[in-house]
Amino acid sequence: MTYTVDEATKPALETFQRFDVDTQLALLWFGYLDIKEQLKPAPPQRIEVPAKAVFDLFLDLSPEEQLQAQRDIINGAANNISQAYNALSANARLDVWLLLAEGMENGSIIQVPPDYQPPAETDEFVALIKKLEFEQRINFMLTAVQAMG
Repeated sequence: MTYTVDEATKPALETFQRFDVDTQLALLWFGYLDIKEQLKPAPPQRIEVPAKAVFDLFLDLSPEEQLQAQRDIINGAANNISQAYNALSANARLDVWLLLAEGMENGSIIQVPPDYQPPAETDEFVALIKKLEFEQRINFMLTAVQAMG
């Protein structure tokens, strides 16, 4: 899948990028929950294999280190996971975040605390996302994860 930033996703992307790193992580999680049922079939091997290799790096970390590694990707920190992530295509980067979300569901990756409530400032962002069609939501996520690192 190729993508370009379209006018429908620009306001959501600009709003997303203004949030602090932990809010961005939570919004990626909630975004995954919103689209996960529509994410079939699995990506092609050329995307899945390198994404899984980066995801596997997280599995060797403690929960606190997993969270820090995710923060580091968003913040562009220079470490082995961020460097591996930066070498990926946009589609493989998105697949890393989807694998992380699946790992959160199955307990292999640190989870969003069950009592977490996003800041009230995210309401505008959520409203923007809810107006987007599925393909536009994927486009938004691709653009957001491409900008990270």
